[in-house]
Amino acid sequence: MIRPSVIKRFRAFTGLVAVAAFVAASPAFARAADQPVLLYSQYLNAPGENRYPVDGNYRPAMEGLDQEFDIRVDAEPLTAERLAGVKVLLIVNPNQSAHQTNPPPHRLSAEEGIALYNWIYAGGGLILMGNQENHNLEIDSINQHLLRLVGLKWVNRYTDAKRLVLPPDLPIVGGLAWAYYTGNLVEVTPHHPAKARSLVENDLTQKPAMGPRDEPGSLLAIAEVGAGRIAVVTDSGWLANWALGGQGVGGVAIKEQDNLEIMLRLTRWVAGINPVRD
Repeated sequence: MIRPSVIKRFRAFTGLVAVAAFVAASPAFARAADQPVLLYSQYLNAPGENRYPVDGNYRPAMEGLDQEFDIRVDAEPLTAERLAGVKVLLIVNPNQSAHQTNPPPHRLSAEEGIALYNWIYAGGGLILMGNQENHNLEIDSINQHLLRLVGLKWVNRYTDAKRLVLPPDLPIVGGLAWAYYTGNLVEVTPHHPAKARSLVENDLTQKPAMGPRDEPGSLLAIAEVGAGRIAVVTDSGWLANWALGGQGVGGVAIKEQDNLEIMLRLTRWVAGINPVRD
């Protein structure tokens, strides 16, 4: 479990620059040498804009993942040296613009995209999660410098919040219920060498809980590069405490869901451990 004393110590820091110091001082996030390392990177989040901190909205999700992974959190550049020893990299809601008067967020460069691609090729696992409109989501550099290399592309066509019961024969996440709290789509390049494919298509027979938008297409796509894997999700709120707890947000509360189990299965899949049917 993430210890309350660790959470208290983390709250004493301000800004993303302090996250690395938090990790170094946090035995709960660095206690198991035999567990694969999951790095939750906030490198592409604008200072002050991070909606999913480990001591807030993402605390229950991080506690769940902490049972199987050595969780680390920082905002350091995504260099080959930084990613050495990391098995799973989690990037959530990379930002487009500065938050209020804070410095602007870092945009993924071409060199960094190639470094990430090479890291995945060598056996790394990436989970990249977007979000709905008005959540300061940056897609242009992500698409150009990374996703196009694996046959995927974020597009801004939105589906409102809905409960999706996934088909039982679906690979990895079949038979589970996904409380999806609004997001865009992933376009998939057919016959791409990275085996790009949609994992979860939006089922138009299952209607949004509120709102008219219901776009056909992929809400979650995956690809394989060399020895590594990538999962691209079009929502980030589905792992927030209000989603996992069933309280909901924006007037929508989806109480019966398997979101944490879906995340655990996705994380195991990209890590290539405890394999599930794929």
